Amino acid sequence: MHYKLALIGFGNVARALARLLIVKQALLKSAYDITFSFTGIATGGHGLAANPAGIDIQQALELVESGSDLSALSSMPLTDPLSVIRNSNASVMFENSPVNPQNGQPALDHIRAALSLGMHAITANKGPVVYGYRELIELAESKGRNFRFESAVLGGAPVFSVFRESFPLAELASFKGILNATTNIILSRMEGGESYEEALKYCQSIGVAERDPTNDVDGWDAAIKVAALATVLMDTPLTPQKVNPTGIRGITPEMIAKAKAEGKRYKLVCSAEKVGGQVTASVAPQLVDASSPLYGMMNSSTGVTFRTDVILDYSITLSERPGLQGGPVETAYGLFADFVNAVKA
Repeated sequence: MHYKLALIGFGNVARALARLLIVKQALLKSAYDITFSFTGIATGGHGLAANPAGIDIQQALELVESGSDLSALSSMPLTDPLSVIRNSNASVMFENSPVNPQNGQPALDHIRAALSLGMHAITANKGPVVYGYRELIELAESKGRNFRFESAVLGGAPVFSVFRESFPLAELASFKGILNATTNIILSRMEGGESYEEALKYCQSIGVAERDPTNDVDGWDAAIKVAALATVLMDTPLTPQKVNPTGIRGITPEMIAKAKAEGKRYKLVCSAEKVGGQVTASVAPQLVDASSPLYGMMNSSTGVTFRTDVILDYSITLSERPGLQGGPVETAYGLFADFVNAVKA
């Protein structure tokens, strides 16, 4: 079966996905008889392209990464990402525009449009999960399509599906973890002697932090991930505003050194608890010692521990792998897996 793909957002993650699809092209064909072509690409600053006959993805990658505009690859004039979705004739849309923790837009409208046109919609964007989960699931079901979002939390680790499929009818009482790799890398490197500014610059250089790191360092990325987990797995709508995060800008080298001398570490701890139908959640720097499972999560390692009404403390961890930068590649794999699972079903 041949699938036409539209990429809405063409940043680090989407470009890693494009490369992964190319690498896995022969395996997709041999294992699942899946073939694909790219028919739409929308970027934030390098133009728009749609061509139902196919876009040369290698050329698109080269153009964007050289700072050039990819509009020349389009077979028609386009005005915005929605026009790419409408004119791409795609069967699968990957939504990877920047996260908006305040209202989930414009990603929410992109996914609505794709599903309404009969496309599968796959995203790593937390915003649509938080602000439109029930609506989008119902819309997808009405169209006989899938809305998938495993990469929204913990990148390539299948947090949502593992919990829902492995623990049928278990009720999630609480969870605690580290959900933002950027802040964990910064705190780890500060413990190693770097300044906050040096550690942040490193994260930006390897592509795990954006040019504007506000969402990461002020805790909003972590807060919207907490909200997504609570919304889906606790069946309780929650917004990042209700989480009211505290970020890591206030953590000084002196605080890091004092904690280290006491055998402790600062971590941006994410947690939520459901009691009597109400969810209380938090994202804030906390001191942890060696007795905490969070203590050993260094650099890009992230993870979460779930506590249910029937099974205590089930953990999922995405560990740092030496020599690999993680981040975009792992998130891209989550999108890839969602694509395979959506279309082979």
